[in-house]
This record gives sequence, C-alpha cells and structure tokens, in this order.
Amino acid sequence: MRAAGERETILETVRFAPLPPTEEPTVSVVIPCFNYARYLEQAVRSVLAQPGVQVEVIVVDDCSTDDSLAIAHRLAAQDERIRVLANAVNRGPVETFNRGLDVALGEYVVRLDADDLLTPGSLQRATAVMQHLPAVGLVYGHPLHFRHGRGPARTEATGWLVWDGPEWLAARCASGDNVITSPEVVMRRSVLDRVGGQRPLAHTHDMEHWLRIAAHADVAYLEGCDQAWHREHDASLSMAAQDPSVFLREVSAAFETLCDEGDVHDPEPLRRAARRGVALSALGYARRDVDRGEWTASAADLRALALELWPAVLDLPEGRAFEAARRRGSAWPAPLARLAGLAPRAARRRRIDARWERWGATGVYEPLRISRGEPVTSLTPANEGDGPIPLREAV
Repeated sequence: MRAAGERETILETVRFAPLPPTEEPTVSVVIPCFNYARYLEQAVRSVLAQPGVQVEVIVVDDCSTDDSLAIAHRLAAQDERIRVLANAVNRGPVETFNRGLDVALGEYVVRLDADDLLTPGSLQRATAVMQHLPAVGLVYGHPLHFRHGRGPARTEATGWLVWDGPEWLAARCASGDNVITSPEVVMRRSVLDRVGGQRPLAHTHDMEHWLRIAAHADVAYLEGCDQAWHREHDASLSMAAQDPSVFLREVSAAFETLCDEGDVHDPEPLRRAARRGVALSALGYARRDVDRGEWTASAADLRALALELWPAVLDLPEGRAFEAARRRGSAWPAPLARLAGLAPRAARRRRIDARWERWGATGVYEPLRISRGEPVTSLTPANEGDGPIPLREAV
C-alpha cells in the first residue's frame, strides 16, 4: 500500500509471443521442510508430475519433529528423482535452502516451500522463456493463494513480459515493495552461480535473492497463466510477518542487505530510493487508522519508522497530507474525523484495487509501456560463460 499523492513509475517492457520449448531442460526443485509432514507429499508430487522437463527433487529436512523425514525417505524409495538431505540440527529456512542449492544439478532451480505446490506445466512454461531469451535469469508468474480448497489453474501463457533487470530492480526500490510470493519463481543456475544463495534474513531472504538476481540478469513474467499454489495457514512463515511494522522493517532490511553487499553497481541511489519508498508505504499503512479517526500505537510506530528511514518524509506531499489527517483526528470529535476520512479511504481503496489489478495481469504494480519483441531466431544461449546477454541484444 502506498500513500496518497504517489507518482508511479512507468516501466519499459518488451512483450514476446510465447514460443515452444527447444528441448527438455533439467530443473532442480529444492524443498526445505520443517514439520510439514501433512503437506510434503503434495508438494513433491506436484513437481514429479511436471511434463516436458527432467526434474530432480531435493528435500532438505530441517530437523523436523514430526514425520516429515520419514515421508521424504518413503517418497525417495519410490522415485529415483528424489534426494533427501537431513540437517542434524535446526538451521532455519535460509541455510536449509542453501544446502539444497549446493548439491542441485539442474540448469534451472526452484525453491518450493513444503506447504506450496506447482501448477501443471509451470516448469516447462518458465524454462521455455529462458531457453529462448538467454539474458533472462529469473521468470515468475501469477500465484494462486489458497487456505482450504485449491481453485483451478490457468495453464496457457498468453505472453512473455521481459524487463531489463536493473530497471526492474530500480522500480522495486522506488516502490519499496515486493511483487513475488515465492513458489512461482524459476531461476537460471548459471546466474545463481554468480550471485550465490540466500542471505540470513528472517522473512525477506527470498525477496533479497530475487533483487540480487535482477542486478545481474533480466526478469520475465508469464502472462495469462498461474504458476504455483501458495498455501496460507497460521503456521506459515509468511503469516508471522503480517504486521505492517514487522513486514516493512524486513523489506527495508532486504534492500539494505542488497546495497551493503556489493551486488549492485552504484548502490546508494537504490538505497535512497528504497528508504523513501518504504517510508511512504509506512505512512500509507498508518493512514488506515488515522482516516478512521484513530491514533493507534501501530500508526505511531509506522510514522516513527517512516521518519527513521526518510527524515524528510513529512515534507513530501504525502507526508503533509498525513500530518493534516493526524492533526484533524486529534483535534476534531471522533465522528467528524471519521467522516472527513471517508473520501481519502475511498480514494485509497481505488488506488489499491488498480494496483492489484495490474499486479494480477502483469506481475508488477506499476503501469507499463510495452513494446513488441521480435521473434527470437537464435536459440543457443551464446556467451553463457561470460554472463547474460543484455536485453537489447537478446531481442
């Protein structure tokens, strides 16, 4: 969510018509698992059923206290495509995934949480993009979130949207937010060899990883199809960071880690953009309470976070509007303050709805300026050893 008055970036994008795969690629799917015995088999079988790809499944059990490890071994005894690693002590999701990544042999890699599932054909759809466009290092698509029954998945891509990686990265910094859930991502192994594994962040280790990949390779999105099912339940890691203050601090930590560790050229403009973007997001969340005539502890904490990240945030148009609403809520009778907040709340709802609609269609919140990509004639990832080809050369 962003504050009122936000001026959104327009992202330059190239759209390609989908092309068939050129060969049967190899894909390693790493499944970190901790006490997800009730979900693990569904996750594994969603990988084994993928058509048109050679898969290896690497289940890394993080010292589970339920039957997860036994289930993993049973599945591995039934299918030679499954390997099982077991941590002697609980090492957490980052080290557990990185351990699986270290032994992965595929040309492409997926991190699949043990409570999520891949949709039919998702790996073939994603790897086809990277076969035809060797500059692309990360492909994602639309995830279907579910709590109980899973809805049907769309399985035909209608287009490939491709961004210059650093431009996609800059847009994420400027907006201060994330656009990817997790299981819908497929990564090129040669790019992972360059950028390494995930960093030790509590909730945004995957987000920082994707940002780091974008600093080195182009990013693509599969239009018109659903790439994964993401299960929402009270024990999931993502549910632990639902509080806006917690989540935004973790998002900020992801951007800071990215800029601190030397993975991006000229990191300071990105750092400043991200701090400003997250600060505005914090004010946007705080406005939810303020426009109801309530000055809550959560709103105060979010305002403090915004000032910590961008001390001049209250001098921006969004900050001035926020302070006016806060003063109104403090000085006016509560019924009048709530009444005055109705119009801003309705306007914010329209902006949020528009952003979600764009995200559902294009994978990003920003409006796009789209050009058409020419048909790809060279299907060999030339200069793979020298790094990805820039988008303008690949197309």
